Amino acid sequence: MDANEKDALIDVGSGGRAAVETALEKNLRAIDIPPRPLIIDRIRSEMLQDEPCFRRVGQLINADVGLAAGLIRTASSPSFGLRARVRSVADALMLLGLDVTSRAVAAISLRRAFPNSGHYVRFWDASARIAALSGWLAQEVGLPGLHAADAYTFGLFRDCGIVILLRRLPGYQQTLARANLDAKRSFTAVEQADCPTDHAVIGALMAVDWWLPDDMCQAIRHHHERSALAPAASELPRVSRLLIAVSQTAEHLLQELRGASRTQEWVKLGDACLPLLGLDEDGLRSLHAGATAIIDAAE
Repeated sequence: MDANEKDALIDVGSGGRAAVETALEKNLRAIDIPPRPLIIDRIRSEMLQDEPCFRRVGQLINADVGLAAGLIRTASSPSFGLRARVRSVADALMLLGLDVTSRAVAAISLRRAFPNSGHYVRFWDASARIAALSGWLAQEVGLPGLHAADAYTFGLFRDCGIVILLRRLPGYQQTLARANLDAKRSFTAVEQADCPTDHAVIGALMAVDWWLPDDMCQAIRHHHERSALAPAASELPRVSRLLIAVSQTAEHLLQELRGASRTQEWVKLGDACLPLLGLDEDGLRSLHAGATAIIDAAE
């Protein structure tokens, strides 16, 4: 992927979907991005109708027993913030709506999209816990525009580019180890020193192809950039900055409470994340008990 294609992704979300079409067409096969599940296209097609039919969407989801069970389980989790109990796909559709349901289906389909994903069990487990903590934390901070379902989905998709690069580049495991340990350079700068791209670019390409919201695509593209978190300097939408901050804080909580997902990202980004969420160190410590319960439930 050349520099122009990389730069095109910066504009995703501000009318930039068209700008990345060429990059998508040229690179999806080359970098082995999993194809978008047909069910996402079918839900999107229904969403574009003048009068979307929830019953038809429910039938599509129920045709895949695993997907239906996953949607009910996901919508019922504390991370999604629904007050009513979800007993069926129809319940989930009515409570979530088609837009959020589409994103939930994408999140459930993510791990299934990677053959032999059992090789990356630790990665998927950490992502699941970060996603669960992100959705819960979004509810705890209660900021306008930051929705639990979006925080959960972002937590799962944020680092999906890592798995793609692990599958594609033989030496990427060593690059990943160096990036996790580097407390000065940005994570993506370490990747770019070794590779022709980085996982944030690849993840953003996948998010665009899977029809995730523009704010989420931008957040994936820039989630390792400190400058992206500064409200005065950043051109990112506020929701994108909040998604980055909540997921980084969730990852930090997982590291503190379980010693899992060890990186140096909190050293580089933590003091920029907390103000965005209206938290300080004392406020963060007060979340430990609740976060522990969420982690336990996700295990």
